[in-house]
Amino acid sequence: MPIPILMPALSPTMEEGTLARWLKKEGDDVTSGDVIAEIETDKATMEVEAIDEGKIGKILIGEGTEGVKVNAPIAVILEEGETTSDIDETSLSSEAAPTVEAPADEPAEVSNNGSAAPAPQAKPAASPSANGRIKSSPVARRIASEANLPLEAIQGTGPNGRIVKADVLKAKEQGISAPANTPAQLPVAGIDERLYPADSYTTIKNDGMRKTIAKRLHQSFNTDVPHFPLNIDLELTNLLAARERVNAASPAKGEDGFFKISVNDFIIKACAQALMAVPEANASYTDEAILQHHHADIGVAVPIEGGLITPIVWKAETKGLKEISAEIKDLAGRARSKKLKPEEYQGGTFSVSNLGMFGIQSFSSIVNQPQGAILSVGTGEERAVVREGQIVVRTMMTVTLTCDHRVVDGAVGAALLAKLKTFIEDPAAMLL
Repeated sequence: MPIPILMPALSPTMEEGTLARWLKKEGDDVTSGDVIAEIETDKATMEVEAIDEGKIGKILIGEGTEGVKVNAPIAVILEEGETTSDIDETSLSSEAAPTVEAPADEPAEVSNNGSAAPAPQAKPAASPSANGRIKSSPVARRIASEANLPLEAIQGTGPNGRIVKADVLKAKEQGISAPANTPAQLPVAGIDERLYPADSYTTIKNDGMRKTIAKRLHQSFNTDVPHFPLNIDLELTNLLAARERVNAASPAKGEDGFFKISVNDFIIKACAQALMAVPEANASYTDEAILQHHHADIGVAVPIEGGLITPIVWKAETKGLKEISAEIKDLAGRARSKKLKPEEYQGGTFSVSNLGMFGIQSFSSIVNQPQGAILSVGTGEERAVVREGQIVVRTMMTVTLTCDHRVVDGAVGAALLAKLKTFIEDPAAMLL
């Protein structure tokens, strides 16, 4: 019997995704393991593989369709001897799936008696549905994007006000457009127009990533996790000297084996060693027990378009500076192009967020659940300090450890920072 291809769950928390692109078309033969489509989640673009052998009998969800629920049918594979007449779409799933893309010519709706339905009445410009998305077909969105047309200003004549190809073409003829590289204005509920007139601001739609960040950080900060910060100043004199010596041993740029170790690479390594020395801080809280982790799996905060992602250096305590540096560069590059796999950014036991490159002296981050703590790293700068009764200039850096008080007590957090201070101020101590 025909085999449905279901929208996969690419992470434990995924509820829906966007079907970005089909790599196979109807009628194509597929074998198990063939990549057939690309799915976008809030933080990554993933490939979907066929798990059965046969022929793509019907594509149920068009390219670019957003809000596709997990386990909703997206296509059907036909086995040998089967035809499209064997497909019973009503029995595939009881889940409501997004509307399938209409044919290119967008035929008129047909009434129950088989005759053409009356021409639709003029409708107001499109407005977001309950989930904030404009109802539109993938073809309509593609044409609108290519022509720089704001969907919010186009009247939808399709079912339930859905914008179809003909609507976009009509709007294109009428010359509706949005300024280049300017986010389209969206209606915002609850805004007092007496205080904020509609022409005084530009709205930027919250995408899946921004909504996920907001939801999880709000949950962490306001409901679940009692936070407290600890900060300490670290001297970088010996670390900077060690970094200079290490980088001097690198082959020339462009040659095989070239590397360039950053201060942040030293910090990741030092955190890993400190967590091994103070295992009580390398822990997560659950209602049943505290999980004390055997390895330092350290998340490194990476800013990307539209938000933030924290790819993980797994078992960082087992890796050298060169390996950590190369891994972070690879993870950060793929994070910015949304090519990370979920297992590369989910989980971890500890995180590091570094804003020093922006000149931030100190700050406190929000704990990234289910981890027990996160280190916020400020800029390294020359300061006047007292050494042996004398005022001298030293390069100093302030770091702040934000702890989940349910699992990391004040004394434990202080012990972790003390050990981190040892490793940062005397990098050779990490070799012991």
